[in-house]
Formats: sequence, structure tokens, C-alpha cells
Amino acid sequence: MAQKLILKKATFTLPESLLEKLRYLAARKRVPSANAAVREALEQYLAGIEKDDFRRDMEAAARDPLFLKDVKITQTSYRNADAETARLITEW
Repeated sequence: MAQKLILKKATFTLPESLLEKLRYLAARKRVPSANAAVREALEQYLAGIEKDDFRRDMEAAARDPLFLKDVKITQTSYRNADAETARLITEW
């Protein structure tokens, strides 16, 4: 069963022109509501930050000798299983 989305009110200060644009778009049904537009914009913004953080973490891992050693050990350990699985994959 899907979890119920819990909403909580918060107060933010926005430039008046931005708020007017949001309300204009909501009135013309271009966005479901000003709240929905702000929520979606924040979700996209935060997802971008998380993506940047993940990329930065992966770049750091690619320079970490201990991490690279662990990856090599894992690849070697699973080499036979990976080869067996690869033989089972049909061509497109």
C-alpha cells in the first residue's frame, strides 16, 4: 500500500513578481496550483543537488586507492558468475 503523503505548512518569502507569475499560471491551469508548482520546483532543485553530491562522491571514490582495490577484488571474485550470466543473455 502506498504511504500517505504528509504535508506540512511552511512560510517562505518570494519576490512579488514570482508569486504573481505562479498565481497567473495556476489561474490559467498551466500548473495545478501555486503550491504544487513550488513543491515540484523544489523537488527538482533538490534532486539536482543530490545528483551533484552523488557525482562528487563517485569522483572521490574513483581516486580512493582502497575503494579501487575493493572494486578489483569484487570483480575478480565474481568474474565466473558474471561470465556465466553474460552467456545467458540473448542478443537483441
